[in-house]
Amino acid sequence: MNVLVIGGTGFIGSHVCDSLLRAGHTVSVYSRHDEKHRNPLKYITYFKGDISDTTTLSEALIGMDSVVHLASTTVPSTSNLNPTHDVSSNLIHTIELLELLRKNGPKKIIFISSGGTVYGEPLHLPVSESHPLNPICSYGVVKVAIENYMNIYQKQYGIEFVIMRVSNPYGPRQGHMGVQGLISAFLNRVKNGQDLIVWGDGETIRDYIYISDIVSLFDKALSSSVTGVFNVGSGQGFTINQVIDVICKVTNMNPTVIYKESRAFDVSKIYLDTQKAREVFDWQVHTDLFNGINKHWEWLLQAS
Repeated sequence: MNVLVIGGTGFIGSHVCDSLLRAGHTVSVYSRHDEKHRNPLKYITYFKGDISDTTTLSEALIGMDSVVHLASTTVPSTSNLNPTHDVSSNLIHTIELLELLRKNGPKKIIFISSGGTVYGEPLHLPVSESHPLNPICSYGVVKVAIENYMNIYQKQYGIEFVIMRVSNPYGPRQGHMGVQGLISAFLNRVKNGQDLIVWGDGETIRDYIYISDIVSLFDKALSSSVTGVFNVGSGQGFTINQVIDVICKVTNMNPTVIYKESRAFDVSKIYLDTQKAREVFDWQVHTDLFNGINKHWEWLLQAS
């Protein structure tokens, strides 16, 4: 299968590419930048450009059987600062991508949505795919809008989609400057002898999933004819304080934790019901929080 990975040089994208290559697929990457942690791979064809560049993107789509769309210009913590930019750079350009697929193909797309922000404050836990969508930040609003447009393009033009509502991913090659990725940011601060900054009292609950468990589901979705929306998470919730405890055990360090006022766009607690993905794709999570953080820590030490 010929697969184009949009955003394939990013954290999740680089691991998706590795997995696709291992499975014998022909992989192309469309991205604005090179990978940060390794040189370009010789078995991948790279196209450099912004998703707004429909001319170069059209060239990259030639001969593709499927598209994996992982690109995003915002994260939850920054999206409300400029919602107009969020809409124009993510929603509008994804609609333009769907138009390219409608006109020239391919007719299958896997899109990474958000397993937290699209739901807002949960009415029940764990949160299943049927839970009402009530995002409280621009990032989540845009993800929901993209999901709705994909539904339109499937019904009207036959474009098959698989939407992955991923919880909080972590693992090797993730950025660790604190914009997104709590585990990665905390591990990096511990390594550098810095304090840990927590927004709120540390009792915020999230669902954390190790990168290899995410990409294993992408593999299954690409080789399947199934379409629809799927939660992708560990199915367990951990407080930030619990995550810090695990980090202390893994690193054998005890950093100072500074608690600051909570942020309005942070959902207080959420973790995902992943039964649908497990049943449809025969998918399982294999890496628990302790082992995942340990693997991430070992990579961080080696990468420095």
